[in-house]
Amino acid sequence: MKTIAFPAALCAIMATTAQSAGNEITELKAQIAALEEKTDILMEETASMKSGVEFGTIDESQTLHGMGDGASKVYYSKSPLSIGGYGEMYWASEDRDGKDAYADVYRFVPYIGYKFSDSIILNTEIEIEHGGAKVVTEFMYLDFLIDKVFNVRVGHLLVPIGLTNLRHEPTLFNTVQRPDVEKYLIPSTWHENGLLAYGEIETADLSYSVGLVNALDFNNADAGTYKWIRSGRAGAGEKATMQRAAFVGRLDYRGVNGLLVGASGYYGDGAQGRPAGTSAVMGDIHAVYENGPFKAKALYTMTKVRNADKIAATAAKEAYGYYVNAQYDLLSLASTNHKLPLFMQYEQYDPTSEVVSGTVDNELSSTVVGFNYLPQDQVVLKLDYTKKDYSDAAKEDYNTLSVGIGFVF
Repeated sequence: MKTIAFPAALCAIMATTAQSAGNEITELKAQIAALEEKTDILMEETASMKSGVEFGTIDESQTLHGMGDGASKVYYSKSPLSIGGYGEMYWASEDRDGKDAYADVYRFVPYIGYKFSDSIILNTEIEIEHGGAKVVTEFMYLDFLIDKVFNVRVGHLLVPIGLTNLRHEPTLFNTVQRPDVEKYLIPSTWHENGLLAYGEIETADLSYSVGLVNALDFNNADAGTYKWIRSGRAGAGEKATMQRAAFVGRLDYRGVNGLLVGASGYYGDGAQGRPAGTSAVMGDIHAVYENGPFKAKALYTMTKVRNADKIAATAAKEAYGYYVNAQYDLLSLASTNHKLPLFMQYEQYDPTSEVVSGTVDNELSSTVVGFNYLPQDQVVLKLDYTKKDYSDAAKEDYNTLSVGIGFVF
């Protein structure tokens, strides 16, 4: 019996030793993985310190006053110079006569920011559109960070109106194209020369922006068409006319977990003083609600022009529109960091609901269904199907299938 027990005891000791060694190896592997992660972070920070350039990835939890994740990068960088950007391209096919399927390298946008100090920051965005056919400085401003409650921005800046204009990076909206309401009625991306004061009143869960920007000019070649508001932007054009300024303001409330509700507005000259006596008012109300895998947003906007008859007999006097968008992440219950939001969006708008004389029926409804695939929060693959219906029976309704990619860094 003793000769039998001895090998059994030896086997038990060997098994215990092997299990202990296995646990030690597992623990050692975990320590090595943690050390490698810390080494990578240290190397990244060392490279940033040596070069003076921020190489870090984007932190989606850190945005400045509602701006996009990439556009906010410079404010949280550890080095003076920060480089980021975003890009998007798409393929589309429309089922109407005379239209072929087409592709567009739509946008490649570098962000370059520089910290002169913790309180004086330069932020810029250079937009390269349609494979290089158009290059625009989308913003170039100086921020003077004074206090959480009050800061000053001066230069060429994004107008703080709507949901998309400040947050227009392709990972931040789920359709291949931005909503038409925020393309033609709130002319995103809308950027003008101006001056803003902005801040947060934390005790009331409010954030605000208020200031002056270059006024829109509705005395343009598209007066009375669906593009009349969009074509009124001066933007960053060479020696852009700046005879009149307009007031802009925005107020957002975030006092309920997961909910943002707010309003923004514009009031100023409607034709850059040529002819004198016109004025325009634009406003919107908006809301965003997010709860785990579910997200919804909605916006309504209206623009009115006083004395539009001084611009042209065909000039538009009023435009209105709204949209709602809802999505649900189908991978939310899976053990993965990947995301697969399925979404639906409905828009209805009329860019010429009132004109000076005659009738221009441009009312349109649009329904979009589709999905995104995000293998990582900074990269998105998109597919959607859009059905557009005109109220004017003489105009051709059509459907569009679109596939796109987008990224931000």
